[in-house]
Amino acid sequence: RHALNFDAKKIQALPDFKLQVELTDGQQGCFDMTPHLALPGFSALRDPAYFNRVAILYGAATWPDGEDIAPETLAAELKTLASA
Repeated sequence: RHALNFDAKKIQALPDFKLQVELTDGQQGCFDMTPHLALPGFSALRDPAYFNRVAILYGAATWPDGEDIAPETLAAELKTLASA
């Protein structure tokens, strides 16, 4: 698998269902998960303890039960730290 320019390189859960993300192209910022929590299959992420278990798998933000946010979604919705 070839890494895309915007694969997640580092990820960390923040309060209020936000993710601190660093992409392989050097972009860094905050991704707000709040709008995604209402989607089917994402209800478990509303539990902060579970939300904090985020990891990176194949460049995507991924949780233990298989929920994920694709790298292109992370890149498209990333807010730079200055505007987050």
